[in-house]
Amino acid sequence: MTATIEPEVGKARSRKEDARLITGRTRWTDNLTLPGLLHLAILRSPFAHARINSIDTSEAKTRPGVIAVYTATDLDPDGSIGLPCAWPITPDMKSPRRPVLAADTVNFAGEGVAVVVARSKAEATDALEAIEVDYEELPVVLGLENALAEGAPLVHEELGTNRNALWVFDSGEAGSGGNVEEAISGAEVVVKRRFRQQRLIPAFMEPRSCMVDPTGAQITMWSATQVPHILKTMAALTLGIPEHKLRVIAPDVGGGFGGKLAVIPEETMSLLVAQKLGKPVKWTESRSETMLAAHHGRDQVQDITIAANRDGTVTGLKVELLADMGAYLGLVGPGVPILGAFMFNAIYKIPAYHFACTTVFTNTTLTDAYRGAGRPEATFGIERIMDELAAELGMEPMELRKKNWIKHEEFPFTTVAGLTYDSGNYEAATEKAMQLFDYDGLRREQKERRDRNDPVQLGIGISTFTEMCGLAPSRVVGSLDYGAGGWEAASIRMLATGKVEVVTGASAHGQGHETAWSQIVADQLGVPFEDVEVLHGDTQSSAKGLDTYGSRSLVVGGIAVVKAAEKVVTKARTIAAHLMECSPDDLEFAQGKFTVRGTDKSTTIQDIAFSAFLAHNLPDGIEPTLDSDAVFDPENFSFPHGTHLCAAEVDTETGRVNLRSYVCVDDIGSVVNPLIVEGQVHGGLAQGIAQALFEEAVYDESGTLTTGTFADYLLPSAADLPSFTTDRTETPSTTNPLGVKGVGEAGTIASTPAVVNAVVDAVRHLGVDDIEMPCSPMRVWAAVHRGQKDAGGLGSEAGGGLGSIDASGGAQ
Repeated sequence: MTATIEPEVGKARSRKEDARLITGRTRWTDNLTLPGLLHLAILRSPFAHARINSIDTSEAKTRPGVIAVYTATDLDPDGSIGLPCAWPITPDMKSPRRPVLAADTVNFAGEGVAVVVARSKAEATDALEAIEVDYEELPVVLGLENALAEGAPLVHEELGTNRNALWVFDSGEAGSGGNVEEAISGAEVVVKRRFRQQRLIPAFMEPRSCMVDPTGAQITMWSATQVPHILKTMAALTLGIPEHKLRVIAPDVGGGFGGKLAVIPEETMSLLVAQKLGKPVKWTESRSETMLAAHHGRDQVQDITIAANRDGTVTGLKVELLADMGAYLGLVGPGVPILGAFMFNAIYKIPAYHFACTTVFTNTTLTDAYRGAGRPEATFGIERIMDELAAELGMEPMELRKKNWIKHEEFPFTTVAGLTYDSGNYEAATEKAMQLFDYDGLRREQKERRDRNDPVQLGIGISTFTEMCGLAPSRVVGSLDYGAGGWEAASIRMLATGKVEVVTGASAHGQGHETAWSQIVADQLGVPFEDVEVLHGDTQSSAKGLDTYGSRSLVVGGIAVVKAAEKVVTKARTIAAHLMECSPDDLEFAQGKFTVRGTDKSTTIQDIAFSAFLAHNLPDGIEPTLDSDAVFDPENFSFPHGTHLCAAEVDTETGRVNLRSYVCVDDIGSVVNPLIVEGQVHGGLAQGIAQALFEEAVYDESGTLTTGTFADYLLPSAADLPSFTTDRTETPSTTNPLGVKGVGEAGTIASTPAVVNAVVDAVRHLGVDDIEMPCSPMRVWAAVHRGQKDAGGLGSEAGGGLGSIDASGGAQ
């Protein structure tokens, strides 16, 4: 009997990467060094808006170890260099030039105004204090509605407005649904709410860093980036460097979460300085620089109107967003809320839909992609408004969802936003989640606590979600004016000894590509998992690619690997048939072996690789290699979904929130590695829960970031989070051969509304229908007291002192 090889796909393999990552034997950009390396330090503006009258760098140039000090006029004399924005969402979008260094005006606190080059990082940093800048402060505009108000100070005077763009989708005009105004005017029930998506900081583990070596035939840049291929192309276009003369390497990257999906001033600055001096240079930011100047995420105001019949049937949804871009436009920043436009309808059959987003400039750090990028904001909005509608109708929140969601037998389903969901089973995921959660038991306990007026109330939060991931197809993203395609590339090199090298354009920053890709290739080619090496993150070895973001790695990059493997097998089949003197059609391929059908005559793909290398006996016209390339452009997005349930205990006397239990059942299609999936889900949950309860970037009235350290910006530790109960259902995608859907952002997208819904549910009977995130003890306490006072539950004496308390609370 022939031994059966256990499939790799579906196996919980420990990650190949972890041995070096966990032990620190790794290649972070800041670990790298070169002979004669110089170091950069950047002087940043303390003001959010100011005119630069003069910059005196003379003393700084005399400081020990200092090689040079540059301002904007030194690096960009004619002011022609501007950092790219690759997503112009409307033809008339206002797009101010984003300089490498500010020349005449600074527009946010933290914008760079000068750079010191020295022999050591310490010497460069010390010399910053010797630079004298004469600032003339200008009026600051903060807050979305303030920025749009008549007579508001302008962030960019030359634009004549703080309005960046207006983007609209209307189902009536698009032909994908009815007229939303008619739906609202004719509805039996209409609920309106305003929700706030606070500003967040992508607190990746490794600060941003880059190193540039201009001394070779090519300029080589190492950068802690998610997007080496995009960085290479954009840097070439921005600086006029011939693209074939630029090589970009992303070594091991310690987290990104969208925060390293960028082309940043510091990378451009490093290229300019290195070329100017003809010497290698390195810049690595401090943690406080990360908080201050690396792009932020979220920051939206959502005005949502939902219309329904008295039986709970939703008839229309209207969404009006204000989105803060900050002072400049990031690489994909304007498009982030537009991604959300296609997800507000979520898993529901909504007959009429209108979405309008106004993007706005303020004197703050720019915003751009942060884990989920538009979809968490949309999921939060729709799942919160569904709870509010249920409360208005006196209906159980889960029953309202079940009444309106797409049934499993209705797939594929084209939504009111025009997307076609290929597969899903919301019923199965929800049923499993409710059983694991003991939903009915917790509802009974909730009633008991309310009946006895327990000071610690119990709330149950629901998030039944879907998302679109694997940003694709290219034609679709092109129709949205996105400045890149949706494809991904891969190559497979069969070495003479039967080992395999996989080259992928998807550049990992913690996702486990080296392990998952090895599992895929091991199954596709029938070679041992240990015999596969995965190469990525270097534009010289991986010449084609569109990198890693938007949960596209597996559903796009992984399928490109599958397609390349299929080509390897096709090449090997031709050679095997020649060697075994049979027709290629007579060969069966399984578990790495070609067998002549109906016989025991066989050969392995490794043997074929060696025969191709020798080239002694190949068919005429066949090249002596099995190596193959593939580019995969998906036919559709992928649509993972799931049900997340949260039980939160809220102390009505202190406002403290305790997450008692959290259950999530995700459907991400077929699973390649359950262990990696668990890690992705846990990490995603931590970030989504952090938005609900802990994190918020706060500016004071002068535009100074007051949460610029981890002492002020609250990141949860493991001790602040519950143990998660996770499980899965599997509804394979029908649009790719592996049936995969994507998981990297699901936990973040689903968890925030589940937690906030739970907190609000705990105190809704006390007159509370919303608590602004993060739901800190102060905000929860203030909401409870405000609700009781409005309901007449507190006398004037009991309510005394509330007037001196900021009811919005703080991040503490």
